[in-house]
Amino acid sequence: MTLKETQEEVDRWIKTYGVRYFSELTNMAILTEEVGELARVMARTYGDQSFKAGEKSNLGDEMADVLWVLLCLANQTGVDLEAEFRKNLEKKTARDKTRHINNEKLK
Repeated sequence: MTLKETQEEVDRWIKTYGVRYFSELTNMAILTEEVGELARVMARTYGDQSFKAGEKSNLGDEMADVLWVLLCLANQTGVDLEAEFRKNLEKKTARDKTRHINNEKLK
């Protein structure tokens, strides 16, 4: 599934089951909340924290939640994430094509 197809799928789901999109500001707050939940799982899985009793790693689900809200925001604001991602990748490649290879800290 391409990013464009994913955006379209989210839009169909919202229009079928979600009634309407939450406001952009509400979705921005929800995105922040979801990133926090992802950070909690990362800290417990890869960091120094441990899971609380009954808690389990749901890393993929938390990442999917972040992606979902980001796709909602893209749909609401008219951003074609696939096109923007391609432009962003080209920008990073032009800017950083030798930067990381020549970084002594990464060797």
